Amino acid sequence: MKFGGGGYVSGLIFHPTTANLLYARTDIGGAYRWNQATTSWVPITDGPGFSAAESRYHGVESIAVDPNNDRLVYMAAGMYTADGNGRLYISSDRGDHWTYVGLPFPLGGNNPGRAIGERLMVDPNKSSTLFYGSRTAGLWKSTDSGLTWAQVTSLSTLKMTQDQVDAIGGSAMGVGVVVYDTGSKGSGSATQTIYAGVSPDYVSAAGLGSNLYKSTNGGASWSAVSTPVSGYHIPHMVRAADGVFYVVFTKVSGPGAAGPARLYKFDGSNWTLLKDPNTGGTGTDFGLGGVSVSGTGASTRIALGVTNSWGDWAGQQVVQWSGDGGKTWREIAATMPHSPGNEGFSGWTDDVEIDPSNPDHVLHVSGGGIWETRNASSATPGWHDAIGGLEETAVLGLATPPAGAPYIVINSSGDVGPWVHTDLATKPTLSPRTEWSNGFGADMAWSDPLYIASIGVVLGTGTGFGVWSGDGGKTWAKFATNAPGGTTNTSGDASIAVTARNKAVWAPAKSVPSYTTDNGASWVSTNLPGPPSVGVASGYHLAADRKNPNKVYAYDSGGAWWGTPGKVHVSTDGGHSFTPSAGSVSAGLAPNYFMHTSLAVNPNTEGDLWLADGNAVYHSTDSGVTWTKLSTFASIWSGNAWPVVQGATAVALGKPKPGAAYSAAVYVVGVVNDVWGVYRSDDGGATWSRFNDDAHQFGGIGTIAADQSVYGRVYVSGIGRGMLYSN
Repeated sequence: MKFGGGGYVSGLIFHPTTANLLYARTDIGGAYRWNQATTSWVPITDGPGFSAAESRYHGVESIAVDPNNDRLVYMAAGMYTADGNGRLYISSDRGDHWTYVGLPFPLGGNNPGRAIGERLMVDPNKSSTLFYGSRTAGLWKSTDSGLTWAQVTSLSTLKMTQDQVDAIGGSAMGVGVVVYDTGSKGSGSATQTIYAGVSPDYVSAAGLGSNLYKSTNGGASWSAVSTPVSGYHIPHMVRAADGVFYVVFTKVSGPGAAGPARLYKFDGSNWTLLKDPNTGGTGTDFGLGGVSVSGTGASTRIALGVTNSWGDWAGQQVVQWSGDGGKTWREIAATMPHSPGNEGFSGWTDDVEIDPSNPDHVLHVSGGGIWETRNASSATPGWHDAIGGLEETAVLGLATPPAGAPYIVINSSGDVGPWVHTDLATKPTLSPRTEWSNGFGADMAWSDPLYIASIGVVLGTGTGFGVWSGDGGKTWAKFATNAPGGTTNTSGDASIAVTARNKAVWAPAKSVPSYTTDNGASWVSTNLPGPPSVGVASGYHLAADRKNPNKVYAYDSGGAWWGTPGKVHVSTDGGHSFTPSAGSVSAGLAPNYFMHTSLAVNPNTEGDLWLADGNAVYHSTDSGVTWTKLSTFASIWSGNAWPVVQGATAVALGKPKPGAAYSAAVYVVGVVNDVWGVYRSDDGGATWSRFNDDAHQFGGIGTIAADQSVYGRVYVSGIGRGMLYSN
């Protein structure tokens, strides 16, 4: 489903000689390859190797191409260093298919400093040789095309423990940049002169003497390079065709780092300052991120990304451009023509790339995607967002209205907030415009779907919000007051259920749910107990019965796998007071995280409930009095107290199959016969068939909703892959 961008693209990697061959890596949404024929991005990390059990490999830390073989591409993936060691994915068909090997060190594709790099580089003269600059364990080398790796102990033998990483703030930068000093390729002899940029944290921990090291014997030994500033990160370092290096120094790791910062030219012996973005009375607010060069000598073109420079006005710095090797500079992005607007236009310009086959074609990343110009050398370059096919919103909640509503689905996402979709092929325009915010979820009055309520948190202030629309999302207003806990308890373990226009029940995280009968002018606490205290945020899943809105169901998932057993409470007075379901207690619901559990109602039958407790699916046909456990779904275990893959995490009900005996199609995200996927039943759970396939796994699926107008249409959230739908 089209939204466009929506997340942080942390790096762009061109093939040096094949025109239009370009890859994009993202922090949580996998990787993409540019398709010039369709002028859009193709996701290349949706299939095998990226299942629900492998969602953390949707955080891509580095990508490397082989200069001698444009079909060969390497991708290093692992979302957080605390998750354990990463993987190296290898493709011989430009990412259409992957194999992978385990790496002996952790990666941090979504850790701070994730745009630093590229950390992974293929030797252009001997393609079987690769180097990798790790975050916690120094520099590594492979001589067999990435299959096995050995630490380059001549630089450092330190392998930081998690305790050491925690002591420096929980995220290490390590060796961030590897650059080969060569203008040739395919010679068959390994490049001998190599540079490695080392971040201040690893310099200190390993007792090194510089932020930059050089080897002249293929990595057998290393010597410190004296740099013009010390204690800075080197987020990017590039070599021009004449052998001159352009090196960014910035004090903070990013993304969107503040200053101070410098760009220097380095000829192997001498340093020349080319750019300080904070000269001229601008203070030290601006950092530097990406740098790219084209050409040689006095006519070298340089594109330089300025970070922490929010806004678009005269004098602003976003992308600085020099056409004379850094002697003079001008701004080519801020105030220049661009469409559809300046959303995400500046601030996180942590990677900038000049197209090797077209020096007028320049791209830069941002917190919301990618921008490009194809006339960079003109006086007023025109920019547009190059995000077709790139979908990286983190969808946190989905809700579908009854058939006949003037909208299709409500999408509550991280960073970009809630949106109401009226057309699946175009970017939505209906939103409460809560700015930089997380939308947790939304609901509508089933008999009056023009009334919508949505909840979330404004990230800039850390303040929770509740908003409502009475016209299907065209206009919005804040609730006059928030439910108790709704302002300050801002974890996403929250939900809202609407029973009628102006009437709702709101369950903030870590809070007793409350109800309103006057559109948020006042809230009254229900008699529900507070969510269990298990050391992590927890809350209630709420659902209003669509046939009898006086019935509201509240599911306490137990908070965590070590928490209390799950249980359901039932209200018959519109969510004002609740009675525990003894049947849910005797059913033996497993305790589990809020995010791994789900409660759904059949909109076509009163009292028909479905529940996924993380491990199994349960069904009630009597408003929660009794529950039947389905034997179909079961978690995959591997000796720990928690599953390797959860057996059933999300359930949704949609329009029934024509002629089906049961009144809704049921969809479950879970595991059947040790195979994870999305499963559908048209007969009330008696039989199930897999709905997706191995090529459509999206790193796992977080939330799901089913359409009430089109049989077989479901909406799902991939891991950092936006909202997807299928017919």
